[in-house]
Amino acid sequence: MSYLKLILKNPFRNKTRTSLAIIGIAIGIATIVALGMVTGGLKAASESTLKSGGAEITVSQTGSGNFQSGSIDEKLVTDIKNLTGVKDTAGILRTSANLGGSSSSVSGPNPGQGMFGGFSVTGIDSNKLNLVGIDSVNGTVFSNGSANEIVLGKTAAKNLNKTVGDTINLYGREFKIAGIFETGSFMQDGGAFVSLNTLQNLTNNTNKVSSILVKINENANVKDVSQRIENAYPNQLSTTTAADQAKRMNSALGSIDSASWAISILAIVIGGVGVINTMIMTVFERTREIGVLKAVGWRNSRILGMILGESIVLTLIAAVVGIVVGIVGVEVLLSFTPTFGELIKPVLTLDTLLRAFGVAFLVGVIGGLYPAYRASRLAPTEALRYE
Repeated sequence: MSYLKLILKNPFRNKTRTSLAIIGIAIGIATIVALGMVTGGLKAASESTLKSGGAEITVSQTGSGNFQSGSIDEKLVTDIKNLTGVKDTAGILRTSANLGGSSSSVSGPNPGQGMFGGFSVTGIDSNKLNLVGIDSVNGTVFSNGSANEIVLGKTAAKNLNKTVGDTINLYGREFKIAGIFETGSFMQDGGAFVSLNTLQNLTNNTNKVSSILVKINENANVKDVSQRIENAYPNQLSTTTAADQAKRMNSALGSIDSASWAISILAIVIGGVGVINTMIMTVFERTREIGVLKAVGWRNSRILGMILGESIVLTLIAAVVGIVVGIVGVEVLLSFTPTFGELIKPVLTLDTLLRAFGVAFLVGVIGGLYPAYRASRLAPTEALRYE
């Protein structure tokens, strides 16, 4: 048997101990892979969300704790449009409705409910839909004078099993689905848009909007226009730019990334201890065998390489098992939460795979180094007398 075949075969001489070691390491690797896939999906969804809107600035009421409430006077939409550097503006009213007893109806006039606590409904003038990233619609858009037409996001249409021409009950009124849109934003594609005037009347927010979207001129500076709006309405309005939103999202994703690295380090420590235990027991059991090998001329470095190689083989197999378990685990979890699965698609990146194998390799080296050194230092005569 060749040296390489010996290294590949030896870890499986005690199948029970090897299996337990692989399982222990694979759990840590699976967690790293699962977190990496979710983080990758969140990054992709965040990028799509930031790119989906045509407006560079969002204006809200200063100190407003609930961005969905109708807290801004609608006349400010026109006033802000007249400021220098502003190309276009749109007032929007964000509300939410509880899903009804079946997936075919949506009901519940509760505009103050959190966005993630119900079905998202946004009121906007139909000619301003490009400012929220809706450039094309499968079907037609609603007309501003219509009180019973709605456009539905692709994700919402799939979840509710609706298509163009169907009706949906919203706030006790039947709406006809005029079209279905897709922006790439998981938040917007999971909701619906109606005429601003219609939603204002339904929610008793006459002449009020939740926020104002601002599209700037091509030669204008976003920060300058943003500051100009805040200076024009001090202590009344505050602004958020697309860059600010990107920073907040990156900060949140950074926290998830940090957690993933922390788990990686923990997996290295715990896995290393497990491998040390497994390989030390292996060395004890094969003391006479190692003595024979040294007696027939094997050098210390060859013995060290064999034990260290066995340790690395063990952890790399655990990495493969962990990656498979992590991928399957995420898919199974999303199958039980289809709504979340529609919002965020897990992404398996090369970085995640390299991290998984890197952690496994480190565990193999760290866990196998001491047992390998111990085996290489055994005296042949003592080893041969070992019972």
